[in-house]
Amino acid sequence: MKRLWWLLVALELSASVYVCAAHAATLELESDNKISRSRLLATGGASTIEGSAGGGIVPMAVLSGYGAQEEQGAVAFGSYVDTGDYQLEVIGGSWSWRNRIELSIAQQKLTHDSLTAALSLPTDSISQRIISAKVRVAGDLIYTPMPQISVGVQHKKNLDFLVPGAVGAKKDSGTDVNITATKLILGGFFNRNLLLNGNLRYTNANQTGLVGFGGDKNDDKELLPELSAGVLLNRHWLVGTEYRQKPNNLSFIKEDDWQTAFVGWFPNKRIAVVAAYVDLGEVATFKNQTGWYLSLQGSF
Repeated sequence: MKRLWWLLVALELSASVYVCAAHAATLELESDNKISRSRLLATGGASTIEGSAGGGIVPMAVLSGYGAQEEQGAVAFGSYVDTGDYQLEVIGGSWSWRNRIELSIAQQKLTHDSLTAALSLPTDSISQRIISAKVRVAGDLIYTPMPQISVGVQHKKNLDFLVPGAVGAKKDSGTDVNITATKLILGGFFNRNLLLNGNLRYTNANQTGLVGFGGDKNDDKELLPELSAGVLLNRHWLVGTEYRQKPNNLSFIKEDDWQTAFVGWFPNKRIAVVAAYVDLGEVATFKNQTGWYLSLQGSF
């Protein structure tokens, strides 16, 4: 009886070990399948200064993170721009669901010490909060002949309207609408993968909303083009350029178009780093605003 009892115990332990091993193998297989389903490295882009997925100043049709059709993902980021007379700090995050919907939030702070000194202003900064949503409506970045197409909205609230109101801005809030098409052409540039992106923005935001919305010259929204292109040197490095047309709504200050030349580094699916040279033209009476941009993004 004693031997039989030990035999039963041994059989039960063996069965338990087998069940645990099978369960662990199943979990490992599910994990492997999940990784294989997730999108390729760098295909989630970086985070723009307004929070949505894209480059630095131009959104793309891609959604943030790496979640595929069965998955979700989240991103947190911080960005900094310095042109000498102006410094822009941005922090934010986004969440995407099934590679279909993206929700994001960004908090911006523009420091303008030079402008404060020149005009004897009572404040040295302007803050803005941006809440965005984006929906992929057609296509895929890689796997369909047509480009990936997304539609997005960005609701912006200027939190320090004293200076924008003083220079003629009409409103302290507004909503941009974006229609974006993005395509990655495999081997499209000397056997390197070529990224092409175009965005149409319906907006009346002055300096992306940091100087309010609308003005004495024009208070109506306009449809403005934005373009970006890049070449993947390998699976970790992307070099490219961006162009963003701007409105010109205020008599008091001229607003020039923006341009960047950037380098993106994607060491793995957790981290993305983007550095850029920026040319913002004239910004609130200060000409030749060129400088640098740095952004760090973490994906979860």
